[in-house]
Amino acid sequence: MNVVLPRRRSTALNLANLLTYGRLVAVPVVVALLFWPQDETARWIAVAVFVVAAITDYLDGYVARTYAQSSALGRMLDPIADKLLVAASLLMLCADGTIRGWSLWAAIVILCREILVSGLREYLAELKVGVPVSRVAKWKTGVQLVALGVLIAGPAGERVLPGNLTLGLVLLWVAAALTLYTGYDYMRSGIRHVIDDER
Repeated sequence: MNVVLPRRRSTALNLANLLTYGRLVAVPVVVALLFWPQDETARWIAVAVFVVAAITDYLDGYVARTYAQSSALGRMLDPIADKLLVAASLLMLCADGTIRGWSLWAAIVILCREILVSGLREYLAELKVGVPVSRVAKWKTGVQLVALGVLIAGPAGERVLPGNLTLGLVLLWVAAALTLYTGYDYMRSGIRHVIDDER
């Protein structure tokens, strides 16, 4: 007698993961729109897409926790989607001159930290060690996303809110400062595990 087992529902297409996929799709869309930095319509559409993508950063985690939709795929893709969105936006804003001069250092700090933490997470994963997200890191992400959203509006935003670019750059520096703090915190934790592993 053949026993028919119920099919397991794939977690790949649950709501939490769909929100993460949406954030990944938003990356090339924002980049494409920022290829026309002088086009105010393109700027505002880029802002709208970026804001929706940033909101999904909160929503996918909330949905995963609330409706028990956490999955290995989601845990892998979520930080990747975040880093791609931030890195791509920073590079485009540097390319079009929205971020320039000394503020380029803030962008460099943020990008370097993302690479550092990604490498650290990959190494610690081999040791079966998780890297929990601290409260300060969550604040860093929030400030970073707000800063980028304001800067993506760029000159178009200046017409609506004079001082928009200055506000965005100040927030970018605040995000960079928080980035340095959290990067040091993660690095210190990682080095501790490396030393313990070598013993």
